[in-house]
Amino acid sequence: MTLSRRQLIHAGCAAALPLPALSQTQAPRRFEPQIGPWRSFEMTMDIAVADHQGTTKLWLPLPDVETDYQRSLGHSWSGNASEMRLVADAPRGVRMLYAEFPASVTTPTLQLVSRLQTRSRAVDWHKPVRASEDPEVLRANLAPTELIPVDGIVRNTALAATQGARTDLDKTRAIYRWVLANAHREPKVRGCGTGDVRTMLETGNLGGKCADLNAVFVGLCRAVGVPARDVYGLRLVPSAFGYRELGANPAGLKGAQHCRAEVFLKQYGWVAMDPADVLKVMRQETQEWIKDPSHPRVAPVNKGLFGGWEGNWVAYNTAHDLRLPGSAGKASLPFLMYPQGENASGRFDELAPDSFRYAISAKELAPA
Repeated sequence: MTLSRRQLIHAGCAAALPLPALSQTQAPRRFEPQIGPWRSFEMTMDIAVADHQGTTKLWLPLPDVETDYQRSLGHSWSGNASEMRLVADAPRGVRMLYAEFPASVTTPTLQLVSRLQTRSRAVDWHKPVRASEDPEVLRANLAPTELIPVDGIVRNTALAATQGARTDLDKTRAIYRWVLANAHREPKVRGCGTGDVRTMLETGNLGGKCADLNAVFVGLCRAVGVPARDVYGLRLVPSAFGYRELGANPAGLKGAQHCRAEVFLKQYGWVAMDPADVLKVMRQETQEWIKDPSHPRVAPVNKGLFGGWEGNWVAYNTAHDLRLPGSAGKASLPFLMYPQGENASGRFDELAPDSFRYAISAKELAPA
């Protein structure tokens, strides 16, 4: 077949169109987590410490949350340590695996295998229930932490964000929207961030990652009397809804740590929240930085993460200001979401898995 000059011009113009970009901005996605069957996973954390200097100590976070969205099937561990056992920061109720290696062990190795089940969460806003919780738990989730105060600029910001809101649900929705409108995902931040809420608000630099952005949400909620908490964990597998940034490669989970949030509402109980992941999709899901939460690529995630989250993620704990039992260091950790280690050279850099020499992987198990 012979093409005319006009046909060739039209064909060339069509070929030059940026089709991937168009599909990214025009094709809406579904994101509708719903409570469904339990999924079973086996998660493995391998440590091989290369920096041998005196006695080595390791602390590994455990997926140790028992809820209506997660349950543990047990843990096992092995290695060449002289001591391996479960320990806890008792005041915060957080368990972890502790291992100690004498100076004679030149290459400390440790493996932790955890089996667990997860499922997605979604609240039905049309079906309120009469929820209850231990008053001590609620008080703890209204209290300040070292990096999340609830007075001063935090309270003033929260009051401004919730002006006119009367119920706890209204306040939560207003704060969720405020975070999306005023904060942003900053890919250059190391790890998941530090969650230093006062500094973020005082400097006006509201760029960060999940431990920063969800900490702002939690702090603002607490400051106006809505119990809230961060939930620290790890992504395990890709998203079932096709969002690249909302999943992980189970063969190598380096950098897959992710912090989420919850609020307690009297008519619904503990409710899932994750404004940080909305901001991640806005910044990183496509080549363009999407600034509008109502954008067709973002809107389903914006709606779905206000009251739900996908069960392709595992929770470690909900604690702030932890101390590592047996550590030579006196400073507390803002949270425990990464493996921790120390020896005669000091505390290891948990955000450098290649030099710390740790790897995390997961595999989904067939239904029983």
